[in-house]
Amino acid sequence: MNKTLLFIAGLLFFVLTNELVAQERVYSITSFGLKADSKKNASPVLAKALDKIKRDYKDGTNVVLKFPRGQYHFFESGSAVREYYISNHDQTNPKKVGLAIEDFKNLTIDGQGSEFIFHGRMIPLSLLRSENCTLKNFSIDFANPHIAQIQVVENSPEKGITFKVASWVNYRISKDSVFETYGEGWTAQPAGGIAFEEATKRLVYNTSDISCPTKGVVEVSPRLLHAPNWKNAKLIPGTVIAMRTWFRPTPGIFFSHNVNSVLENVTVHYAEGMGLLAQFCENITLDRFNVCLKGPNDPRYFTTQADATHFSGCKGAIISKNGLYEGMMDDAINIHGTYLKVISRVDEKTVIARYMHDQSWGFEWGRTADEVQFVRSETMELLEGTNRIAEIRPYDKKQIHGAREFYIRFDEPIHPDINEKSGFGIENLTWTPEVIFSGNTVRNNRARGALFSTPRKTVVEDNLFDHTSGTAILLCGDCNGWYETGACKDVVIRRNKFVNALTNMFQFTNGVISIYPEIPNLKGQQKYFHSGIVIEDNEFDTFDAPILYAKSVDGLIFRNNTIKKNTGYEPFHWNKNRFLLERVTNAKIEE
Repeated sequence: MNKTLLFIAGLLFFVLTNELVAQERVYSITSFGLKADSKKNASPVLAKALDKIKRDYKDGTNVVLKFPRGQYHFFESGSAVREYYISNHDQTNPKKVGLAIEDFKNLTIDGQGSEFIFHGRMIPLSLLRSENCTLKNFSIDFANPHIAQIQVVENSPEKGITFKVASWVNYRISKDSVFETYGEGWTAQPAGGIAFEEATKRLVYNTSDISCPTKGVVEVSPRLLHAPNWKNAKLIPGTVIAMRTWFRPTPGIFFSHNVNSVLENVTVHYAEGMGLLAQFCENITLDRFNVCLKGPNDPRYFTTQADATHFSGCKGAIISKNGLYEGMMDDAINIHGTYLKVISRVDEKTVIARYMHDQSWGFEWGRTADEVQFVRSETMELLEGTNRIAEIRPYDKKQIHGAREFYIRFDEPIHPDINEKSGFGIENLTWTPEVIFSGNTVRNNRARGALFSTPRKTVVEDNLFDHTSGTAILLCGDCNGWYETGACKDVVIRRNKFVNALTNMFQFTNGVISIYPEIPNLKGQQKYFHSGIVIEDNEFDTFDAPILYAKSVDGLIFRNNTIKKNTGYEPFHWNKNRFLLERVTNAKIEE
């Protein structure tokens, strides 16, 4: 009897084990004819592989596509061609995509430590309309970045600047005598840039965005050029400059309409936009996601053209932990929704509303039954109560894709003040996330460290903000320029270390921590925008005065924080106050 039971148990174990094994199907990219460290174009091979995997897929199966460790090259030729409208990017179409992962379930892409190298102007990887997908163990880079790196060799107040062009940069002098860079399918005439200290790779103190006028440039010898009209005494010999335009057409990784996405041990070394842009997604986890250089000996000083990570109109939980963000031309993380502006009142329940910013339109904004609220743009005051969408459809297009205006009908009548003349924005509250930003390092980047604009719980803990150049943490909200929502109501900032922020001046950089909603008429404001903010157990190591700036806050606690003064730089900030509060109530400040 016992032997029979043991046999049955063993048989069941065998069947169950094999069933579990059968539920995971593993593919190797080599089976599709792509070998590591070859120069073969990976773009068409990946299109073929992903199509095969999708056709083979059976519900409930976990699928893994593995890359033997090595280098893989992706070119525009043979890549996927897509019309994508991407939040906070230039809406140029069509776009070329190296790995277009669309409409998948339970897929893991495992690079096993591989390097994915891209050529031309491409989105390296897109993940759309997919569930339970994981991307892990690979890096993204471009063979020829669109940012040009140069180094100052001589600087004469009378004769201008002589500079050396980095070895990987393709350049020429245009017909009108301007420094021009080029690559596969693109050209650029960078007229601005960011200056870095040669030894530390930190931004040069008190330089911010610099002008790089190269009109009249001449070549002294190969890779050594002289720009007689470029005058800037702060750019001493040895200074490294990332020369760039403001064009940002393509993020490194693009997420849209996904549920339960994971990025694990993935690094972006360069992208001509954000490192990661996610829109209209639910639940995203970044674990050891990095936007960084290739180590201390990397000859480059820059990474992405804009933010390292950016989340627009997402919900669920956004978790970003154990990452390294450095050298990017904007923030490490920015989380927000997008205000639509009311441009017409149709009736007591219906409006026409519009995406306003030229880099944020063309993608889905909301759905039936989503909860919304209205904000008065001039004073950034929220109207009492919320409403729900009864119907939403594109107004200026037949489909949502590419639309800029929407017809929106609500369940309940809207306030009589809401019309095309009064200046109101609409915020979608359903598509707002909870946030955990923990254990990350942010350093040596332009503009700011971390931006948060969500009414749900936000925890920022155990991070190092090291020479972020501008504000380290910003709580914003703007229904007048970028139209990025919205009011924070539950924020905890704890156990972080801040080292010499505010070495440069950029937008919203009024303190190491800056609570700075854009409010055109602050004097006319009767209510408060942000609330429920606790800043505790942090260490501020700073050369200058301002620690905390806050505007329009009801409920602000600053306690058990340590402030240390250093002599790393000469104080220069216009704000000479440790704490500068404007229209703040229920505040408790304890040094």
